[in-house]
Amino acid sequence: MTEPDIYEVFALRYGERDDRTRRESFIFADDHAAPHPIDYYIWVARSPKRTLVIDTGFGHGEGERRGRTLLRTPAEALALFGVEAHSVSDVIITHLHYDHAGTLGDFPAARFHLQAAEMAYATGPCMCNDDLRQPFTAGHVCEMVNKVYSGRVVFYDGDAEIAPNLSVHKLGGHTGGLQCVRVLTRRGWVVLASDASHFYENFQKQKLFPIVLNAQDMIRGFARLVDLAETPDHVVPGHDPLVRALYPAESARLAGIVHRLDVAPKPAPE
Repeated sequence: MTEPDIYEVFALRYGERDDRTRRESFIFADDHAAPHPIDYYIWVARSPKRTLVIDTGFGHGEGERRGRTLLRTPAEALALFGVEAHSVSDVIITHLHYDHAGTLGDFPAARFHLQAAEMAYATGPCMCNDDLRQPFTAGHVCEMVNKVYSGRVVFYDGDAEIAPNLSVHKLGGHTGGLQCVRVLTRRGWVVLASDASHFYENFQKQKLFPIVLNAQDMIRGFARLVDLAETPDHVVPGHDPLVRALYPAESARLAGIVHRLDVAPKPAPE
């Protein structure tokens, strides 16, 4: 009998922003003025047979334009971990916001896996609205369109298996075609929420993130994340600095950069 594909899963931190407050993370936050920093991650799922990258982050120009601190490019973070971006064959793009779909050119050999609804949203009438358009970067979206025309984008309409024991699931809410990633690890099914839940507090306490296209879909997405995961502790939010506190670094050298998600997290601090 063939052994099932079991993945190691890692969060790679490439950027940060410390000058945020809770009003930027939660609608109707209890203390709008309290500090609330954010981390920027990409993710890697690796088995003996394949390595997949989830999201491509942003680069230097985008970080400077938006006032974000780029600690290292996503390709540099991958290289520190022993993965060369130019050789990656498959990249899942959870959605097309600037911090998840930049630096596409650093992955010249990759196919990009994307929800069709996300491309329609990012190139459709909603982009005529300043607020809905703001988290997107036109150059990133146009670059993805170019990759469509070069045959390097695989589109999905809802849930789909990308590889054995690794699947994407359309949730929406934050954007028109946001997808999370479900992956089988040695501790069970782990769900990489991406922006379906920026922080633990979003899905654990049903708190909406302010950048929202459809509030009902976002709330439903919180529940779906938990349903897809082995347990609620197997849901990993997309931007929470707490991820680095709960999950061990891959090595002492990579502390704060690469943290392992296929092991049990530490108990959350009170």
